Amino acid sequence: MSDLDSDEEQFEMEEFPDGDEEFCAQSYIPSYGTMPGEQEQLATDLGPYNKESTCLFGPKVGVEFNGNEDSVFFVDGQRRIDFVLAYEDEQRKPSDHKRMRAILSRKRKRAFFQENLKKVGLQIEATKSILDLKTVFLKLHAPWEVLCRHAEVLHIKLPLHSNDLKQKTSRFNCITKIFSVDEDKIPPEPEYFTAPFEMDRIKSFHTADRDTFFTPATRSRIVQYILNRCEYKKGRPNKFGITKLLDSKTYKAAYTLHDCKFNQKSSDPSCPNERYLLYREWAHPKNFYKLQPLDLIRKYFGEKIGIYFAWLGFYTGMLAIAGFTGLICFIFGILTLDHSTWSKEVCDPLIGGSIIMCPQCDRDCTYWRLNITCQSSRKLSIFDNYGTLAYAVFMGIWVTVFLEFWKRRQAELEYEWDTVELEQEEPRRPEYEAKCTIPTKNPITQEEELVPYSACGKCMRIFCVGSTVLFWISLIIASVVAIIVYRLAVFFQFSVNLPKAINDDLEPLKEYLTPQIATSVTASIINFVFIMILNILYERVAIWITDFELPRTQTDYENSLTVKMFLFQFVNYYSSCFYIAFFKGKVVGYPGEPVYWLGRFRNEECDPGGCLIELSTQLLIVMGGKAIWNNVQEILIPWLKNIIGRCHSKSTKNVLPRWEQDYQLQSISKLGLFYEYLEMVIQFGFATIFVASFPLAPLLALINNIIEVRVDAWKMTTQFRRIQPAKAQDIGAWLPILHGVAVFAAVTNALIIAFTSDMIPRLVYYWALSVQPYGDYSSPTMRGYINSTLSVFRVADFSNLSKPIHLPHWFDPESDTTCRYRDLRYPPDHPLEYHHSLYFWHVMAAKLAFIIIMEHIVFGVNFLVSYWIPDVPDKIKEQIKRERYLTQKILHESHLTDWHSKMMDASRKLVHGSKFPESKGMDI
Repeated sequence: MSDLDSDEEQFEMEEFPDGDEEFCAQSYIPSYGTMPGEQEQLATDLGPYNKESTCLFGPKVGVEFNGNEDSVFFVDGQRRIDFVLAYEDEQRKPSDHKRMRAILSRKRKRAFFQENLKKVGLQIEATKSILDLKTVFLKLHAPWEVLCRHAEVLHIKLPLHSNDLKQKTSRFNCITKIFSVDEDKIPPEPEYFTAPFEMDRIKSFHTADRDTFFTPATRSRIVQYILNRCEYKKGRPNKFGITKLLDSKTYKAAYTLHDCKFNQKSSDPSCPNERYLLYREWAHPKNFYKLQPLDLIRKYFGEKIGIYFAWLGFYTGMLAIAGFTGLICFIFGILTLDHSTWSKEVCDPLIGGSIIMCPQCDRDCTYWRLNITCQSSRKLSIFDNYGTLAYAVFMGIWVTVFLEFWKRRQAELEYEWDTVELEQEEPRRPEYEAKCTIPTKNPITQEEELVPYSACGKCMRIFCVGSTVLFWISLIIASVVAIIVYRLAVFFQFSVNLPKAINDDLEPLKEYLTPQIATSVTASIINFVFIMILNILYERVAIWITDFELPRTQTDYENSLTVKMFLFQFVNYYSSCFYIAFFKGKVVGYPGEPVYWLGRFRNEECDPGGCLIELSTQLLIVMGGKAIWNNVQEILIPWLKNIIGRCHSKSTKNVLPRWEQDYQLQSISKLGLFYEYLEMVIQFGFATIFVASFPLAPLLALINNIIEVRVDAWKMTTQFRRIQPAKAQDIGAWLPILHGVAVFAAVTNALIIAFTSDMIPRLVYYWALSVQPYGDYSSPTMRGYINSTLSVFRVADFSNLSKPIHLPHWFDPESDTTCRYRDLRYPPDHPLEYHHSLYFWHVMAAKLAFIIIMEHIVFGVNFLVSYWIPDVPDKIKEQIKRERYLTQKILHESHLTDWHSKMMDASRKLVHGSKFPESKGMDI
């Protein structure tokens, strides 16, 4: 029984004890989906378990498909299909005893589950599959009474009064109209003031048309709520919910229906063709420059999907500003490339060509001239300039503006989509309710309620979860340290063997295939493998420990999982960049006394062009490669799966019902939207944390996001089943994470400019050390900068372990008695030889001062921006007050008025009945 897990097998053993020779399920014909007065009979395999009954594995009879491929209604054409369950009807009696028991177990669970659905009030219609006669589709319909009852339980907000506040016209309408969706094709949704539904006050709501009062998304959400809480095992309080039945293969699928084909309008006049409109006006690549129809997205997919695309679109729009500014900064670097004095000195044969640099590894590395770094120095000057400094400050402010304006936009969507008070109405998770066994007193209601754990138990869970997360983060750090040790070890081997391996045929590659490049490429590949393996492992661990933590609501569950996954991904993706930016080449000692790891491996130095250009290259490869891989993966995988599925289910019949067309599509995973957010937030970190080293990062993010919006829209409308609608007030825990990234980015960029780039040493030299009395020039200049920042080392001071054994043909040991290295130390024969010079401490003080000044400027401006931009727009505050006023007036004061009139009538009758004359103007 390879296809059953241990829990399922244990459950079967409990249901069917050893010693029974016959295991079977009785088949009977219940009345499914009937309306009052109807006697429609549908066959199914449901029924109470009966040992004495005969096992029936013959074909069942169901409702026949009427040929309307776009219909989303029962056969009667009146009752809408709100949900579909699909299962495999195992008709053939298996020869294996255990497998037969498993089949009968699934039959019994389906029988009990569907009987309970009927008791709740759902109506069911069964239909056999056209492509596969084993598959049975159960179409669920929620009648009006069921919808009303559960809408009140879930506190669903419904239209109460039309929005009568005058909307202000934006000044930028003439510009945004170019990018907006054509209102003739997708008309704007009518605006209403809403209130939580109350059955006793149903007359106060807009219930003129019962068919449209509850939207399809709301109907499906109510049915899903019922499915998640319906029992499938009598007497077992923890045996409930469609999720467990799907996990145990009792049902093969549970989904809501698309309303039509994505590429063709429905011929059914009752079909709104919303899927077709979304594909043509939103998901199609031709609309890449248009704004998104957020109201229709929310109406069709629900608020949770709507808020994601709203955030993604807003983030992309703000990236346009950052990307355009970064492009200007990059162009500025190119235009000033030929005016960079220090890079000219590196390339000058008389300056850079005459400077002999010390070896970068022990024994097998040799001397080299500075001018071989000419090209890398020129590339470095494109990114390491004053424009980049200004851009880093700009991005620090941009991040705050982006987050503050998003809060305003989010407040607007919360009101427009009726999710302002979502926290008060969100029900508890079924998994949480199943574990509630410990009584406790609710401090709010002062009533006793059941909770799943005590205060001590909760603390133990938090401790176990925190310890597990710290362990896995430590594992990531350990893998990073292992890769660093690998880099140090193989750099020596590449330095020894790579020059020997390059023969005359590969001589043109010698300039590019250096030991540094070979080390970086192989280390990056190993790092990528580590990242992917640990991602797969940690994803399962994060879900497991979040399940163990047992959050109360679905929002709490997703927020808890979000924090765990982001902490892991943060360390996993950014660790190599942090190593290059802040550790590589920082603690290397000097040629006579280098620093070793583990007493064996000499610490790695930066490339000849410096660590900043290597960091820029790393970011370009990681961001570009990750974006290309994710987009190709998101397009190809669901598309290929659907192609393979259609090939396996070929049929001569071209007409399939709507529910079977959707069944052929892919189902989105429970964490599908979570990974979309995670991908964008990781990208947000790359575009902000390291922007001082690579100003084009926001532009790359912008290009990727323009594609990402349409790719996500395309796969949701064409390749996946309709996503089950769900409520969401905001983007959850991702917002505080973005705030944390913003603060971290300001600090990181300041540190990159101070310690990774040469910006501060150049400024110190230009303003202080180039002029008299410290320098030889009368006015500030960058001439002589290269010579002043390279320390001198005496060749005779090499130890036997570090002394190079191979000398270049141009090196003369008699005349070339010194070499240079990148550091600020006193020269030989100085009383403090090889100690850090005064210049070093001047530069260090300037770096610390710069970090403090830059952080204070960025955080000060951010504080002012946060103060000046309110989180909730004034117009939304007015509408909220107006809605509360109308709710109070229509739902509450109207009933008080009715009660007052009835009391007046009763008092008058009482007065007349007691023979007292009625007093004029009498008011009781």
